[in-house]
Formats: sequence, structure tokens, C-alpha cells
Amino acid sequence: MAAWIETSRSGEGTETSSSTVWVKDLRDASATAKRITDPARTVHGLAWSHDGKLAFVSSQDSPTQLELYVSDRPGRSKPRKLTEIEGYLDQPQWSPDSRTIALLWIAGATRVPSPVEAVAADAGVVDSKIYEQRLALLNLTTREVRPISPAHMYVYEFDWSPDGKSLAYLAAPGAGDDNWYVAEVYTINAESGAVRQVLNPGMQAANVKWSPDGQSIAFIGGLMSDEGSTGGDIYTAPAAGGAARNLTQNRKSSPNWFRWMPSSKQILLTESLGGQMAISTLDVTTGSAESLWRGAESINFSGDPSMSAVVRSSWTHAPEVWAGHTGDWKQLTHSNDAVHPEWGEVKSLEWKSDQFDVQGWLMLPEQYDPSKRYPMVVMVHGGPAAETRPGWPRPGLPLQLLSGQGYFVFMPNPRGSYGRGEEFTRANVKDFGYGDLRDILAGVDAVEKQYPVDDKRVGIAGWSYGGYMAMWTVTQTNRFRAAFAGAGIANWQSYYGENAIDQWMIPYFGASVYDDPAVYAKSSPINFIKNVKTPTLVVVGERDGECPPPQSYEFWHALKTLGVKTEFVLYPGEGHGFRKPENSRDLFDRLAKWFDENMPASTGIN
Repeated sequence: MAAWIETSRSGEGTETSSSTVWVKDLRDASATAKRITDPARTVHGLAWSHDGKLAFVSSQDSPTQLELYVSDRPGRSKPRKLTEIEGYLDQPQWSPDSRTIALLWIAGATRVPSPVEAVAADAGVVDSKIYEQRLALLNLTTREVRPISPAHMYVYEFDWSPDGKSLAYLAAPGAGDDNWYVAEVYTINAESGAVRQVLNPGMQAANVKWSPDGQSIAFIGGLMSDEGSTGGDIYTAPAAGGAARNLTQNRKSSPNWFRWMPSSKQILLTESLGGQMAISTLDVTTGSAESLWRGAESINFSGDPSMSAVVRSSWTHAPEVWAGHTGDWKQLTHSNDAVHPEWGEVKSLEWKSDQFDVQGWLMLPEQYDPSKRYPMVVMVHGGPAAETRPGWPRPGLPLQLLSGQGYFVFMPNPRGSYGRGEEFTRANVKDFGYGDLRDILAGVDAVEKQYPVDDKRVGIAGWSYGGYMAMWTVTQTNRFRAAFAGAGIANWQSYYGENAIDQWMIPYFGASVYDDPAVYAKSSPINFIKNVKTPTLVVVGERDGECPPPQSYEFWHALKTLGVKTEFVLYPGEGHGFRKPENSRDLFDRLAKWFDENMPASTGIN
């Protein structure tokens, strides 16, 4: 049986969306998919029990309150609501005996917990109320929900021990949006609540998993700049406590998900490498790996080598669910059959920069004629520990749509990105803006050697770290004729005290701004602001906690004072990730108009 969630958006100019849960029996080739829930504003956390029950979290009965639901016979019986509690629920996971469901619970939560969501407006005594996300257990017989993790700790994720008596979890004291970067691994007795520290990873950690034999706890550790954007190496540590061992050291890829195989001698993982995604098995003893599948796609994987389900998407195909033998899947859904690309062909490019091999994507104009010259916009991804992957563009700010308006769109993955191993991801530590800009400029040179780009009509754009790179770039070079800086960072020194997630900065800068202000100053665009000649559009959400509005104000104010063409747009109520479709549409229209006006069209022929 496979289960998935489909989300659709409706209502022109509104924030309306609805999600439903679907299931399909994979044993019966003639079986059709069945929708087992009514539309709800939010559905997440699908979790199968060992005996075939399906749990999930949904706002089905109230648009403002999540509850836990269980379908005892998915596709044949209606899901039943098991909880009546207030707050935020996430990550349900069945115990090995299927008698208990563990989940994360924030009692009294007033917002969805995530740094990219709009932060609450400060008033009164700031930071006087911290909502802790606790590990809780739901007794399926009594329906009692019992928090078991310490009240002062924020739990990010967890996993049951194979005997069901304990759980391993990742947690840190204090505010949840920030302290994921310093979280440690603990175990807790499910009955008594006794806690034992297993490991301080000394790095960002994610995907904590207990081995089937109960002897080890594994996790992905590395330099990660955003919670939820996972990449690094796979480590194991004794469940009883002890030093961690790196299983993928010097591997030229970035594992981003894994699960143990039943023998505890192998790990199944997904990884990004050189612009592609791969599914591999890893021998825990030797560290040797075997590739099961590799492709220029984005995938969300669930299963094992013999049977799995994936959500697949590429530059040419919108997301659909596939299932079957791993690497030989059959398509289950056709929800996006009517959706077709509104952009041109996409090419993977590689080039040398300093000692590194760098990869990126070039999207050709939709109506491409190689005899003509075209403008180009360089789109720098956020992070910096992230990457542009081959996949259908997500809602929000799909700059790829510029292809339909006659632009090349170049999407580099410079140093600091995932996909080339930890050495590459760590290569911009204490060096923000310098090496990564060299990589980008070398990539632009590589594109122009192969494709008819009008060098007098090249622009740069980015959001978050990409917005910082746009701000930084126009202070370092006049090569670009127009720039878009979305949710950028103008001044790392002031940013340290303004943003809601300052803990991410220590691994990158090596110290706090109070201990080493110089390393922050050398990468701050504001310190080079008088070099700017490039017309720059500056945009940010009013309630952005990751890249707060003062950073954009500071950059825009400097450009305005210095007589550089600029415009600043502040979107009310929006956080780091925009949630209102009308704002995303307005933003894209402004951005496209900005590049059109500042990189005027020409009709030159090669």
C-alpha cells in the first residue's frame, strides 16, 4: 500500500489551498487510487504502522487546529480523530508494537514553527515566552497524550528504539527556530522519562535513526545553514554513548536522507552529486557504497531496495507519485498530466574555478534561436548550504519563468553548495562572497563561451543567501546591468543582532561578531557600497525573521543616498517564505519589469 498527500491551490488572489490523503494497493495492478480524507487546509506526517494502519496530522475538523487521525484500514474505513488538544502537532511515528504513537507537540503554539514563517511581532518584554516542542506519547487505548521530554528542551526529531522501550531524539534548550544548530542527541525511557545524553555532535545534525539491532544511532552531520535543508556525511555512534564515526568521509556527494536496512549492516540513502540525485546502499563496516539508481531528477523516497514509492519531478515533468521495485517504478498518479513547462530546455554545465569542479544549470529561452543573442539572469540559490536541483520549480518565486520572456536563466551551484561533498560545502567558511562569486563569474564565462548570451544584458538575482550574493556582487563588480536582492543581508555585523537564527553563523564565521567583528566586516556589502553602479531592486517580507527588513532598508537607503537607481518593496505580513500567491505574483511581475527596463532589448544577430 502506498499513501501520499496531494495539495491544490484555488481562489484567484487568495491564500486558499487544500490537501487530501490518497492510498493505492500496490498488490493489485487493477486497483485505483482512493481519496481517504476530505480536503483540509493542512495535512502532513503520513506514518504507517507495522500492521498496516495509517496515521497523519490534519486540520480537517478545524482550519486553525491540527489533530491526529488514524485510518485502521486505509481505503476501506474512514479515518478517526484520536486527539482533542490545542497547539501544533508534527511527525507521528508508531511504536514497534503499534500500540503507541509518538509525536511532537507545541502546547499553545501561535504560529507554525519554522524560521521561514512570519515571526510574531515583538511587544512588551521581548523573548519572555518560548514555546517548547516536546516529545509526547499517545496511548491508543486510552487516547491520553503524555509529554515525556523535559519541559525546557525543544525537540526537533526522534526515532523509536527497536524494542519500543526508548526513543532517541535531537533537542536543545531555548527557542526552536534558532537552536537546531546546537542540538544534541539524547535517549529517553518511554515509561519513566529518564533522559541520557548520547552525543554532542559538534556540528549540525539531522535524520536521527536507531539501528535495528539497538546498538547504534546514526545521523547526518555537517555544515547546514537551514533547518530542513539537509546535507553532510552519515555518522554512527554507540547508543550507549561514545564517539561518532564518519561512514562517508571524503565522499564527493551530499547524503540528505537515509534509513537502516534490517541487518544493521547496511544503510539505504539518497544523495545529491554533481547535479543529480542517487539512491545507494552503504556498507556500515567498510564504507563501500553501491548505486541503485541515479538521475537528473528531484525525488522524495520511501521504502527499500525491493519496494519503494517516490515523488519524482524534473525540469520537464511536474511531481507525480511512482512505486515499485527501486529504480523500476511505475507511475501511480497523473495529477499534473495537463501541466507543461513554460520554459526552455535545461542543460547541466560544469566548469573549473580555483581548485574546484563546479556545476550549474542553464535554462535556454523558451523560443530559442541559436542565431540570436539573448539577455541572461543569474539566479543564485539560498542557503548557502543548499543547491539548485533538477526539478519542477516550486511556487513562490519561480525565476525560471523568465525563460518564457526571452532570457537565459543560469543557476550555478558555487562552493558552499551541496552535491560535491563536505569539503566543497565548507569551502566558503570565513570567506562569504569571495570564492563563491569567483565560481559564479567563472560560470558566466563558461556559459558565454558556449551560448549566445549578450554580455551587455546580464543580470543577477537571488533570495536569502542568494539575495546577499546579489548585494555583494554589485559591490564587487559592474559586470551585471541589473540586480534583484530578495531578503538579502547588507551588513553581517548588524545582522548578527537582528536575525532570529544567529546560531547558524558561528560555524561559518568561527566566532560571534562580538569576538571577531573583522571576519563579519570583510564580507559585508555595506562596507563596499560606494562601488555600486548597478540598478538594484530590493524586496523583503515585513515579518522576515531570517533576513530581517532592516538589512534591506540599510542597503536601499545607501543606494538611494548615493544616487544609484533602486526600488524597495516591503510586503506586509510575509515572512522569509511568502505565503500569499498574490504577493508572489506581484513580486515576479516587478522583477521581470525591472530586468526589462534596465537591460533593454536589442535585436543583434551573431
